[in-house]
Amino acid sequence: MKTFQVNWKSSEGLNIFGRGWELERMPRAVVCLVHGLGEHIGRYEHVGAVFTAAGYALFGFDQRGHGSSEGPRGHTPSYESLMDDIGNLLTRARSRYPGAPCFLYGHSLGGNEVINYVMRRKPDILGVIATGPWLRLAFQPSAWQVALGRMMNRIAPGFTQASKLDAAALSRDQKVVEGYVNDPLVHDRISARLFVEVYNAGEWALARAAEFSVPLLLMHGKADRITSAAASRELAKRNGSNTTLRILEDLYHEIHNEPEKTEVFKTMITWMDAALGRATAAVA
Repeated sequence: MKTFQVNWKSSEGLNIFGRGWELERMPRAVVCLVHGLGEHIGRYEHVGAVFTAAGYALFGFDQRGHGSSEGPRGHTPSYESLMDDIGNLLTRARSRYPGAPCFLYGHSLGGNEVINYVMRRKPDILGVIATGPWLRLAFQPSAWQVALGRMMNRIAPGFTQASKLDAAALSRDQKVVEGYVNDPLVHDRISARLFVEVYNAGEWALARAAEFSVPLLLMHGKADRITSAAASRELAKRNGSNTTLRILEDLYHEIHNEPEKTEVFKTMITWMDAALGRATAAVA
């Protein structure tokens, strides 16, 4: 496995930091990763090791306002800016691996984004993996909290406050929790604009779930206290046979960092292998 780092400019001129894990040869496919709120791409190195061992490259970036990328912490000027950032990632993946098929993989906030990206931008990809997607929060904010967020979005969209994410709810592996708490690249900020845009995008995706047009592997920990497993069930039901749903008993929010992660990765790779097989058969 080789690790590489790249930088590019967003549509507004922000410096975006990218990182990937690849093979010595052309991969079977490239998996483009979009991480969750407050974290960064460096937390997925172990995922890169598993994917490259199976013949897949993993390529992601620190989202704007996260990790080593520029931008106010936890803020976006618009949801469309987030969509543009994913488009830039896919463009660079195709340039680096010409002819290789692409998958999108998003966790939590990133899960919200990749699901919406497919529905709004309709990219040419083989499928999507979404883990613990933020379609709804595990505990819905009250009506007055949503109203306050919408008001702040209008008058001070860049206003940020603590996300109040409980690190202990990420994983049952205490080393993962301690690593997250002590990681200098992790932050706990979220702006009024980002909250409202993602909240709206989650409801938009649920309402139009039947329109999701590419194969989707949707995985959620049943014991997730951060994002709603029930919302994932709802999206899968509305989308029908196009979605493969896996609700994982006892697992917390970061299923890729749980003690059962080996089985989680096996499910992902088996699903991607099958998608590649179908694509190859279709061409033949």
